[in-house]
Amino acid sequence: ALETAAAQNLSLHERDNLLAANRLEASFAGQIGRFMEPAIQPLGFDWKIGIALLTSFAAREVFVGTMATIYSVGSADDYTTLRQKMAQARNPRTGQPVFTVATSFSLIIFYVLALQCMSTLAVVRRETGSWKWPLVQFFFMGGLAWLGSFVTYQLLS
Repeated sequence: ALETAAAQNLSLHERDNLLAANRLEASFAGQIGRFMEPAIQPLGFDWKIGIALLTSFAAREVFVGTMATIYSVGSADDYTTLRQKMAQARNPRTGQPVFTVATSFSLIIFYVLALQCMSTLAVVRRETGSWKWPLVQFFFMGGLAWLGSFVTYQLLS
């Protein structure tokens, strides 16, 4: 009843955004994000960042579009609104901001070190004629990225 009363005080646009956020959290992508959250939480990341990390495997710039979708921004080109929504995002368990200086630097370090590029792995696979080196690169660079991101987050938070 309280949720219904609170929802009545919202504008139509705000209600649509709330509904979209609830749908996203219950979606397959949301479930994957929730599943991987324990592995990325020590890096300062939440399930939403986890979804964006996965989608950015196709191309790093997809991260911004994914975050715009997650935060229900009309267009990925609307950086001001996306920045505002990300700045206002709070962790529901702690009430703390999701995007802190520590989280931001942790994310940057992750992307600097991670081999987040499907086409690079495909080229290495084609050039070597084996899955050995693409998998070694993916897991070594992924582990290094996780470790670097972890150290960065722990030092800055």
